Amino acid sequence: PEVQPRRQRSAASRSARLISHYKMAQFEKVSKKSALHPKPAGLVLQYGTAGFRTSAQQLDHIMFRMGLLATLRSRKTKSTIGVMVTASHNPEEDNGVKLIDPMGEMVSAAWEEYATQLANAEQEGLLKALKDIIEKEAVDMNQEGYVVMGRDTRPSSGKLSQAVFDGVTSLGGKCHDYGLVTTPQLHFVVCCQNTQGRYGTGTVEGYYQKLAQAFIQLTKQAPNRTDDQKHIKVDGANGIGALKLKEMEQFLQKELQISLYNDGSCGKLNYQCGADYVKVQQKPPHGLQLTVGERSCSFDGDADRIIYYYVDAAKCFHLLDGDKIAMLISTFLKELLVQAGLDLQIAVVQTAYANGSSTRYLEETMKVQVHCAKTGVKHLHHKAQEFDIGVYFEANGHGTVLFSKAAEEKIRQLALDQNINDEKKRAAKLLENTVNLINQTVGDAISDMLVIEAILALKGMSVQQWDAMYTDLPNRQLKVKVIDRRVIETTDAERRAVTPAGLQDAIDALVGNYSLARAFVRPSGTEDVVRVYAEADTQENADTLAYEVSLEVYKLAGGAGDEPKPLH
Repeated sequence: PEVQPRRQRSAASRSARLISHYKMAQFEKVSKKSALHPKPAGLVLQYGTAGFRTSAQQLDHIMFRMGLLATLRSRKTKSTIGVMVTASHNPEEDNGVKLIDPMGEMVSAAWEEYATQLANAEQEGLLKALKDIIEKEAVDMNQEGYVVMGRDTRPSSGKLSQAVFDGVTSLGGKCHDYGLVTTPQLHFVVCCQNTQGRYGTGTVEGYYQKLAQAFIQLTKQAPNRTDDQKHIKVDGANGIGALKLKEMEQFLQKELQISLYNDGSCGKLNYQCGADYVKVQQKPPHGLQLTVGERSCSFDGDADRIIYYYVDAAKCFHLLDGDKIAMLISTFLKELLVQAGLDLQIAVVQTAYANGSSTRYLEETMKVQVHCAKTGVKHLHHKAQEFDIGVYFEANGHGTVLFSKAAEEKIRQLALDQNINDEKKRAAKLLENTVNLINQTVGDAISDMLVIEAILALKGMSVQQWDAMYTDLPNRQLKVKVIDRRVIETTDAERRAVTPAGLQDAIDALVGNYSLARAFVRPSGTEDVVRVYAEADTQENADTLAYEVSLEVYKLAGGAGDEPKPLH
């Protein structure tokens, strides 16, 4: 009975010694510096999937404190940690910050919790909150702390980066500022630095060289590409992606001819442009004229998402979202694995929002496994790690492909094998270059665009042919205001409601009235609303089903305000 308390005491006393050994003067420095980055009293913010994100004016103290936390995380993991200053697709007045873990992935859940605690500690409680983390994690304060940081093009990003720098240096950490970079570039740099260069050279130029070389190797295998086939229109969302794509062009050696729109030279970040705008509005961004059948794509503000689109001969707008991208990439990889004779397990990870047609096409036509994960990139990424090759994309265009170490090794060995036939050799080489072209750390608009362009070139496929591989089922998303969103609990990757009682039975009964139909409800993560999704064989049926499900939510889950109205 005495063992457990004694163990706890020894861990606590070890941490206490760590803190007392650590120069009190250093904490004094933190205290002084933090006074220059004061927290507005009573302000409470939560570290979520996107890190912290709010009006830029409220973030100075947050940035300083994330500099402190990144230094602790670096000491704890004995690795380089990244801090990215960005608010992605939010309006230009906003900003935000995310921490990047050693392998270029999002910071672990326990440290997200520490980020929230540290951010919300009132000024006089900051040192205590800091010491609590040091004790809990037994952080060796004599260990070197090394942080790399980057920022997007928002007017507020420079000043906020300085606050991060102050946080890192006040705790005795070293900090390297990469300046203006896309979010995926900083993830790439962090991964390179912590793998001693095995993943690539940890600089922005190293990123360009690795991706461009892989792209050129792939497109060499596509015969007779015309200038038209090499051409793409890109909407840079007036953000960092536009800036970095311009820098990268020279590395691509005219193998891709880019017409860049919303390049940041005059327009406002994410205003009437960018991936989110195009997806929500279902129309092209401001300033980009579509020619019939021509490929165009949009990045978001920090270039970690991409969507494609075109207009047909009848001037009808077509969007190719994350589902279509996942389908194109996984189909291509599956075909290469068969040609190479490689027995590797490939799976596509979707959320409940993935269109039912895409799931059916992958499972029934392509014989690719499909798995469903909870909404949110970290859930998808985590699930994708379970397979030799895991492809994941959210419908919004954020996603990537993960290859297990064993899968990469098998592909590389086969590409080196002198005793295989030409078809296998070609497939293995294409796989090897595809692995090099994909940024496995995080969704990356530039990398994903190059992968898509290479696949279309190798298959000799137009954007219309890609789009026609399957047709999306008509769908509708609605929101229902409720008094308390916690009334709704879900299971089966958010596809079924457990509470309130009777709701799932009601949904099942309604779905049974329509052909090719499904529907689900899930609580919002941020506000007291319940999100409703429905799809069916016609738009009218999808709309009616969504309305009917909304009505059941309103009745059974404590609706607030007016009752939902029919859409027709």
